[in-house]
Amino acid sequence: MRKDELRKSGLDRRKTMPPAEASRLSSTISDNFFASVDLQNVELLHTFIRIRKFNEIDTSMICYRVWRDFPCVRMCAPRVDLGSGDMVQVAFDSSTNLTENRWGIREPATGYEVAPGEIDMVLVPGLAFDRYGHRVGYGKGFYDRFLQQTRPDCLKIGLSFSNPVDMIDDVYEGDVAVDLIITPVGKVTTA
Repeated sequence: MRKDELRKSGLDRRKTMPPAEASRLSSTISDNFFASVDLQNVELLHTFIRIRKFNEIDTSMICYRVWRDFPCVRMCAPRVDLGSGDMVQVAFDSSTNLTENRWGIREPATGYEVAPGEIDMVLVPGLAFDRYGHRVGYGKGFYDRFLQQTRPDCLKIGLSFSNPVDMIDDVYEGDVAVDLIITPVGKVTTA
């Protein structure tokens, strides 16, 4: 399938998904994340913060469990630089206030910037993934540009409400594949 088809079907699915179902599936994804990933050697974990109006996966369940059970793991989240169109990574914790930017994306209001090369693990949002780890997002390229800056050994984990499709037909050379996909069904290791 092509990205535009997958983007449309992913957005349509989210629009019709009741909030209670999104919450239930987010909880299952959180449980599957902790059952599938070893955080013992992770010092810095990047996560996205869900965009409520797009009914994204709620990563707060992962964040609060990391803060409770893995206090040595620091966390960061993206803040969009509206001038350049790039994401900067900002450290945050359970006491950090989140503010909404003009696009309705919640971001850490304060915190120091973190270099992408410091990050050990990235949780990557996706409307769809294929079994090779390629993703379909909203089409702006924010995550591809960011992931190109991470270390080769940084573990990239896609989170999705849907199981991966066999193949995305129009992958381009700037796309950065994830290493692992977590869905409500479980873990999918990419080919």
